[in-house]
Amino acid sequence: MAISLINVQALPLTSTSNIYHRHKNSIPTSIFPRKFPHRWPEIGVFTTKKPAIVNVASQGTSNSSPLTINKPPGGGTNIDKALEGRWREIHGENNWAGLLDPMDPLLRSELTRYGEMSQACYDAFDFDPYSKYCGSCKYPRDKLFVGLEMEYHGYEVTRYLYATSNVKLPNFFSQPKNPNVWSKTSNWIGFVAVSSDEMSKKLGRRDIVICWRGTVTRVEWVHDWMVFLKPITENGIPTSDPNVKVESGFADLYTDKDPSCRYSKFSVREQVLSEVKHQMEVHQDEEISITTTGHSLGSALATLSAFDIANTGLHIGRNGQPVPVSVFSFAGPRVGNMQFKDRLEGLGVKVLRVVNVRDVVPKTPGVILNENAMGLIKLTHAEARSYIHVGVELELDQKNSPYLKDTDDAGCCHDLEGYLHLLDGYHGKGQKFELATGRDIALVNKSCDFLKDEYLIPPAWQQERNKGMMRGEDGRWILAERPVLLDDHPDHTHDRLKQLGLAPDPQ
Repeated sequence: MAISLINVQALPLTSTSNIYHRHKNSIPTSIFPRKFPHRWPEIGVFTTKKPAIVNVASQGTSNSSPLTINKPPGGGTNIDKALEGRWREIHGENNWAGLLDPMDPLLRSELTRYGEMSQACYDAFDFDPYSKYCGSCKYPRDKLFVGLEMEYHGYEVTRYLYATSNVKLPNFFSQPKNPNVWSKTSNWIGFVAVSSDEMSKKLGRRDIVICWRGTVTRVEWVHDWMVFLKPITENGIPTSDPNVKVESGFADLYTDKDPSCRYSKFSVREQVLSEVKHQMEVHQDEEISITTTGHSLGSALATLSAFDIANTGLHIGRNGQPVPVSVFSFAGPRVGNMQFKDRLEGLGVKVLRVVNVRDVVPKTPGVILNENAMGLIKLTHAEARSYIHVGVELELDQKNSPYLKDTDDAGCCHDLEGYLHLLDGYHGKGQKFELATGRDIALVNKSCDFLKDEYLIPPAWQQERNKGMMRGEDGRWILAERPVLLDDHPDHTHDRLKQLGLAPDPQ
């Protein structure tokens, strides 16, 4: 079956390389009446990425050559230069005034980049309960982006983050069935990464990014976590205002630890603060930014950690000036009360929250008493006990995408790949939905069933080959072994915590 170049251009080409393509399926061109854009106007800092490769083959053909589509030369160069001069604006220096409606192309590119780094926390997480590595990262720290085919992001992972599963929240922690599991009390929860020398030149500064994993079960965690607001000082996070309160579940996950466990003997808070302290020292003679990002529960932890970094003063450079601290939040819930919001914003932390209006999670907790009922809150003097969103909101609506099913399924509405699809097609309120970078729509169905059936993309198509099983030398199938996990805590952790006055007793 011959396929013309015109027909190939009607296929949804990928703008990311971390995707498995359906090489052998026949794809009738008649189901793609809408041409996908290939102008590539918003490459941003993705210029180091490999060209997209799409295999197109008819049924019965197994050895067709890949078709390589190169983005026009120079398409990303101008934006790279623009980013170098505009990064402070993109990171919220002016609270994103004038950048959201219409949508600024450079901001979209940066939001997508951080969103993909958040997605990496899902793609790399081992949630197979039969694996002895359940709850860990599938890749060693120095191979994370290589394993996910994300080298083009230009960051080096400097630390993995682990949380203790002693916090009784079953919808967040994977529950292993294997008695020989790698750790009985820890789960991998994210990572800290620093932009490489080459990427730092494009970014215009050295970027320290903290990426947080959300819940594998997506939406169910809402029922487990929404308990009550409590003073943040009760979890050892100092603040001058005792009325600064956050959701208790978030605070517990952030500060709890298990001294008997190699991976969670330091709390997530201690892990983050010690690594940020270390990287600030290493790069003290450079221009620096600190960025936290996450999806769902991960966005709550991104907000809380950004607050903690600024509140502790870790963002103050050697010259006495603060470095920008920004949060890029996807599908995040409310984190704290009005006093938390005031303190966070008073510290200069900038938060941009990307939300899908059909997603229930950003509407929780505080369904009744929230920022939309300030009159009632003030009338009842309920500021300290009401949940209030922080920062600036970028509102998206899945109903505007012609590619998505008309569904209110909570998992679909909340899915991060769905968010990145909506972000790619958003140009401003009331404007036509049109994919700006040609981001592959197949990514939307990576872990859910959100695309219309006419696109012939199977639901939840991402899965590990043979679920990690391999044939042994004796011909029997067994779960594949992995290298011994050694990515626990850097040697400098205790010294950095000691400098911060947070050093625990040596273990």
